[in-house]
Amino acid sequence: MHPTHVPLRLATGAYILNSGISKLGADEGTAQYLHGAAASTYPAVFKDMEPKKFAKLLAYSEIGVGAALLSPMVPAAVAGAALTGFGASLMGMYFRTPSMTLSDGIRPSQEGIALAKDAWMVGGGLTLLTQGLWGTAKSNAKAGVKKSKKAVRRVTPRRS
Repeated sequence: MHPTHVPLRLATGAYILNSGISKLGADEGTAQYLHGAAASTYPAVFKDMEPKKFAKLLAYSEIGVGAALLSPMVPAAVAGAALTGFGASLMGMYFRTPSMTLSDGIRPSQEGIALAKDAWMVGGGLTLLTQGLWGTAKSNAKAGVKKSKKAVRRVTPRRS
């Protein structure tokens, strides 16, 4: 894990992990609320799922994303992809629920402020993802240069 990723991964991972753990014991009312929000946004996926099963799925998903962010052995690109996907699903809910935004469809209404703030997850996820991919590309390019220099040395005859 790159040292500059520690603050982002620690703060975001702890927040999401805690959120997931708190949903593990969701009561019926909470499960119905969470399921209703997801089913109205993504009906093809969640409409027929039982609310309690959905709450468990959401809890385990959040725990997985939080744990990936907190685990130093998980590459930045992988943790970033998980965070981006999770944040994008929340932003999808924000943009697809008319009551969440003002008449322009972008700025948050009072009801939408809680979800609009989740845009930071997408930004943080994209940061980790791009930095992880960029770092991998740079190290692969360096490795390729070293290999080509060795190959040139092997092919080039030595002068006596």
